[in-house]
Amino acid sequence: MRILVVEDERDLNRIIVKRLTAARYSVDACYDGLEALDYLAGADYDAAIFDVMMPRMDGFEAVRRMRERGDATPVLFLTARDAVSDRVAGLDLGANDYLVKPFSFDELLARIRVMTRKSAGASTSVYTCGDLTLDEASHTVTRAGQKIELSAKEFGVLDCLIRNKGSVLSRETIENNVWNYDWEGGTNVVDVYMSYLRRKLDADFEKKLIHTVRGVGWVLRDEA
Repeated sequence: MRILVVEDERDLNRIIVKRLTAARYSVDACYDGLEALDYLAGADYDAAIFDVMMPRMDGFEAVRRMRERGDATPVLFLTARDAVSDRVAGLDLGANDYLVKPFSFDELLARIRVMTRKSAGASTSVYTCGDLTLDEASHTVTRAGQKIELSAKEFGVLDCLIRNKGSVLSRETIENNVWNYDWEGGTNVVDVYMSYLRRKLDADFEKKLIHTVRGVGWVLRDEA
């Protein structure tokens, strides 16, 4: 299994590479976001670990460009920026996880195992519900052939719904699947994102796909 480490602090970079190599990963290392994009364009990786604050191009911008070009490599941000707003920004840009420095190497290894297990376990990357199509590999969504632009978090909520189409999902279930860290926002965060998705997916179409089951949760289904 091959991992890319993107960290500008060279001592820390070497330590991470050494520990990952000891855990039997194949590891490449670079020191800024621009260099990382070159590595990712030239090879297939099972995961990438990004610092955020780096010279030439920071981690946020690098991951944004990755996702724009359809690169679905699982990404973990490893950074000293610990504000909730930074976590939200990183995850909304398309990262799969976010770990704050200082960190435990055991926890880092565990999070890598989770990311790569989810990636390897996916049997398909394309899901449909009526005229709605979600492609996990290219990170794209279309309805009736029209491309729908979604943020990473909106995409995550829709991905959770479409993987379980026809089943009612509770607020807690969606939070546990999409917000995979201790969420410090309000309890209506799922409601807010459902509102976003309805505006983007259903507002311009006669047939609605997202349905509320009062007191229970939400369901994605191709029926009135």
